[in-house]
Amino acid sequence: MNRPIVVAGSINLDLVSIGKRIPGPGETVKGDTFHTFHGGKGANQAVAAARLGYPVSMIGKVGADDFGKRLQQGLKSEGINIRGVSAAASAASGVAMIAVDAKGQNSITVVPGANDELLPRDLEKCLPQLRSAGIILTQLEIPMESVEYLSTVAQRHAIPFVLDPAPARSLSRNLLRRVTYLTPNETETCALCGISPSELSPATVARYAQFLQGGAANVIVKMGRFGAYVAGVDGLRQLIPAFKVKAVDSTAAGDAFNAGLAVALMRGMDLPRAVRFASAVGALSATRPGAQASMPRSGEVDRFLGNQTTGAPRLRQSANGRRAAAMPAGSRL
Repeated sequence: MNRPIVVAGSINLDLVSIGKRIPGPGETVKGDTFHTFHGGKGANQAVAAARLGYPVSMIGKVGADDFGKRLQQGLKSEGINIRGVSAAASAASGVAMIAVDAKGQNSITVVPGANDELLPRDLEKCLPQLRSAGIILTQLEIPMESVEYLSTVAQRHAIPFVLDPAPARSLSRNLLRRVTYLTPNETETCALCGISPSELSPATVARYAQFLQGGAANVIVKMGRFGAYVAGVDGLRQLIPAFKVKAVDSTAAGDAFNAGLAVALMRGMDLPRAVRFASAVGALSATRPGAQASMPRSGEVDRFLGNQTTGAPRLRQSANGRRAAAMPAGSRL
């Protein structure tokens, strides 16, 4: 049996309004539609991986409220192991207020609630699940001490550790050294490197990816319409082109990407092909509304990739002359 992807992270209920544009400070605008979706970056990534046909275990916290029951049932209905999901007695379930404009761009306010109660002592109770993981995937919508704990467990047991550094913030070099795959978007890359958005472009991304590789083993910078820039531990440097789709809602495209990356790596794809697969998963999710509701299934991704005639990456020679390959468990800089 395949070792599962273990996702530790946030579980939220998303309250989504869709209108012609996103309001500015102090402004009220009329929306067109309103929906509620199951969300949270951790839960989004768990659902995306499960829909791609891979076994997934989820570790997180919800409130002891109606939202919490609904969120747990939603995860269970996707076939996700939720033994690691518990209810916090003193906090409500997390929620996210999301405004989406006509172009599919979004603005998000998150109230963490029970997600802030997922502490190392809770993770210790889930050590059997963590030790059984083929990959551990997490984000920054849970306490930083818990992210640090997860990275230490992953390093100790030679388990690849995928960190989606969202929401954007600076991170310690000690934490980054325990990361096998770091997957920042443009905003997060700027925060990690201490630069302004104007300094990051396809022409400069290699410099900042190399800077981040002073910590993390492999760095994948998600650059939206420009694609994803890959800096591999073996010397691989490559920009994987983005897929052109008509975006409806980009809310969880980054979460879909990370789940796709984890699944592709667990299936033995080399890093360029894994990133291309992840990009397809992310692109498809942006073509439909919602977070978890937007996640594509494995057959959809296969058909989408089968219809692409260009953009398939070729393996490049790495700095040491070997072909670029997926990062083996426990490998470090």
